[in-house]
Amino acid sequence: AAAGGAGAAAALWSEVNRCGQNGDFARALKSVNKILQISKDDVTALQCKVVCLIQNGNFKEALGVINTHTKVLTSDTIAFEKAYCEYRLNRIENALKTIQSASQQTDKLKELYGQVLYRLERYDECLAAYRDLIRNSQDEYEEERKTNLSAVVAAQSTWEKVMPEDLGLREATYELCYNSACALIGQGKLNEGMKKLQKAEELCRQSLSEDSDVTEEDIEAELAIIHGQMAYIMQLQGRTEDALQLYNQIIKLKPTDVGLLAVIANNIITINKDQNVFDSKKKVKLTNAEGVEHKLSKKQLQAIEFNKALLAMYTNQADQCRKLSASLQSQSPEHLLPVLIQAAQLCREKQHAKAIGLLQDFADQHPASAAEIKLTMAQLKIAQGSVTKACMILRSIEELQHKPGMVSALVTMYSHEEDIDSAIEVFTQAIQWYQKFQARTNDGCCVFQPKSPVHLSLIREAANFKLKHGRKKEAISDLEELWKQNPKDVHTLAQLISAYSLVDAEKAKVLSKHLPSSDTLSLKVDVDALENSHGATYVRKKAGKLTGDNQQKEQGQGEVKKKKKKKKGKLPKNYDPKVSPDPERWLPMRERSYYRGRKKGKKKDQVGKGTQGSTTAGSSELDASRTASSPPTSPRPGSAAAVSVTSNVIPPRHQKPAGAPATKKKQQQKKKKGTKGGW
Repeated sequence: AAAGGAGAAAALWSEVNRCGQNGDFARALKSVNKILQISKDDVTALQCKVVCLIQNGNFKEALGVINTHTKVLTSDTIAFEKAYCEYRLNRIENALKTIQSASQQTDKLKELYGQVLYRLERYDECLAAYRDLIRNSQDEYEEERKTNLSAVVAAQSTWEKVMPEDLGLREATYELCYNSACALIGQGKLNEGMKKLQKAEELCRQSLSEDSDVTEEDIEAELAIIHGQMAYIMQLQGRTEDALQLYNQIIKLKPTDVGLLAVIANNIITINKDQNVFDSKKKVKLTNAEGVEHKLSKKQLQAIEFNKALLAMYTNQADQCRKLSASLQSQSPEHLLPVLIQAAQLCREKQHAKAIGLLQDFADQHPASAAEIKLTMAQLKIAQGSVTKACMILRSIEELQHKPGMVSALVTMYSHEEDIDSAIEVFTQAIQWYQKFQARTNDGCCVFQPKSPVHLSLIREAANFKLKHGRKKEAISDLEELWKQNPKDVHTLAQLISAYSLVDAEKAKVLSKHLPSSDTLSLKVDVDALENSHGATYVRKKAGKLTGDNQQKEQGQGEVKKKKKKKKGKLPKNYDPKVSPDPERWLPMRERSYYRGRKKGKKKDQVGKGTQGSTTAGSSELDASRTASSPPTSPRPGSAAAVSVTSNVIPPRHQKPAGAPATKKKQQQKKKKGTKGGW
């Protein structure tokens, strides 16, 4: 029976060996389990089972086998497999302890050690580990080790802002070229980084197109990470439309890398800002995919959380915004952004005093970040209209008091509040700061250096400000200081003389002797060019050839004036040149000889007879105005075509428009106009 069992075990081992060579680890696992039924504590069989489970991706089950048989599978025999399972299960700290506890550091453990250090973002130790591996190893994996080494250098450049050293790696593969581009982006060399990425894309296409089994879709999927980095460069360069288009193209490919999708979605959210919020809310779901936290660095994850909090604020989800920002603050108590987001949310809720109190508490607890916090507090005070309080906050930032930008801002704000004394005090404090640090000690002696350009500029600005606001004596003191520094400065001397002329005329005369004489001044000015320049108020007309008429005008010197062209009068639309005009046309209608007044009761007699505006058939016979003895009257509207041309007919100029009888008001307006125009 023992012999039969031994024969069966031998046959099973042969099956395990054959399946292992063929890569059929599922079938090999079945054979190993049969062996373990015969001998449950067989070390080799247990090791083979762990390997088969790892090859099949069952890392949790493999780790369970290792932990169950700790007495048989010691740390020396199974250290690599255990550490690898922990690494793949994202138990990085446990994997590091397993590697460090191994009595013998094999090449496999060293390779895994480098990967673990990279995931823990301990880049300096990781770099040393890969250098040691490359130096002491010679096999077919040398190219992969160099790629990993270049990835460590790129991470240092991007996240730790370390200037990468030249490793002398030949960029023969697209992975090496891509990592080199990332290192350049970390240094801010965006154009060079884009060129490297274009080279990486070309190398990738060449490499993958050699394999006949690789489709165009596979190539595009592999290029997705390169295109994503290209879009990131475009975004940094301000080409947001191009970046957005490329980001959306990558998302349409549906890459399997959840880390890449999360980064692209986050970058799209930053482009949208407070616009296109609906799209941002859809993209945020990609950042919540399972496994994202294991694919990205801590800084990337932190940036995504910050943007989630800001998006919650923009979408008026106040509770969600507070929850996210509070969580971020607990994770990074010294970080500025969480407290700034909380303050911004409070301001949106019109709680400005509470926001300023929150910022003040943070500034007291974290003095290193006090300057940036106080700048934000000052901005909030200005938004509330408390300019003086904002100035007090700004002046409390000691490390910025002497900066020209701060001085300019304070002086402008104090001038707006008409507090000239405080503005001058700001100038004085800044100038004194430069004077205090102007001297340096050398062997116990105080050596004074020439004033810096910033110092001199502040003195000049202070003098100009004082002159503008009538502080002449104080301005004179500053100008004298400037002139002592540079006695050849004619501009400063001229300002000083101008200031003294308002206070001490004698002193101004004495100083004017230091001005250079007009003979010494060589002003090479082209008068013609100056007069014909674009900004000249007077431009001389170019002389041209004069004709005979023009010569007379030149000689006349203004005697001949240009006559205004008389505008031709307008004639009525129904003007008939054969009809002579009415000699009484300039007189008001009431003053004309043929005016008989308004006929009363005419409309009353015609009520109910015919359609509106029509007349009876016998009305013309009863009209006294048409008798032979009557003087001529104006033709009725609409009857001009039937009127014969005689001297007694009134011309069409005086016909009234149909349906608009002349009222008394209109006649009075015509009187006011008086006589105008004519034929």
